[in-house]
Amino acid sequence: MARVAVVSGGSRGIGAAISKALKASGYQVAATYAGNDEAATKFKDETGIPVYKWDVGSYKACSEGLEQVSKDLGPIEILVNNAGITRDGMFHKMTPEQWYDVINTNLNSLFNMTRPVIEGMRERGFGRIVNISSINGQKGQMGQANYSAAKAGDLGFTKALAQENANKGITVNAICPGYIATEMVKAIPQEVLEKAILPQIPVRRLGEVEEIARAVVFLVAEEAGFITGSTLSINGGQYFI
Repeated sequence: MARVAVVSGGSRGIGAAISKALKASGYQVAATYAGNDEAATKFKDETGIPVYKWDVGSYKACSEGLEQVSKDLGPIEILVNNAGITRDGMFHKMTPEQWYDVINTNLNSLFNMTRPVIEGMRERGFGRIVNISSINGQKGQMGQANYSAAKAGDLGFTKALAQENANKGITVNAICPGYIATEMVKAIPQEVLEKAILPQIPVRRLGEVEEIARAVVFLVAEEAGFITGSTLSINGGQYFI
């Protein structure tokens, strides 16, 4: 029976690529989304991957949603924490709402999504958790104190959880994408991309969502059981750590 994988924010952008790659690799996938019903319905129709709508910033919603996925598909053995938002602004002008919205969605969601499934993983002696962080959680980014703080927190969470569960057959790893060709990045004016962004990237191009997805498929494989607590940087050489 195929292992069940849940991808938060799994119907658009990087998350959609991850969901599709996992399905192609033989996993039974469930994709969560927050609010874009039209995009989620289109994704479901095109891929056949079931979608579930809930707010990853709510522990109650995550607990109930994950329970429903388990009832529908079976025990959750793979979790990809990908959901995230931005609310950019210079810190001295940042509102409490901008701060807490990002911390809640990008960091607190890791607790909300992982806590309901970790005990089952421990009991079964197998689990794969991949947290999608960011290059800006490694190096920081002007105008993103909230986002950088949350994504850095994701890395600390990854390392601690990996240590706690290594002897239970559970691996916990993080991926830090750089500039990836998502809708959001493609919306940046071409002149800005060519003059301000691409020169920072040694390979001189944006990353592709499929490149992140392939890394996830690698990390969740049974054969990757000796890799845990690691951070994989996929940024075209823009930042080394």
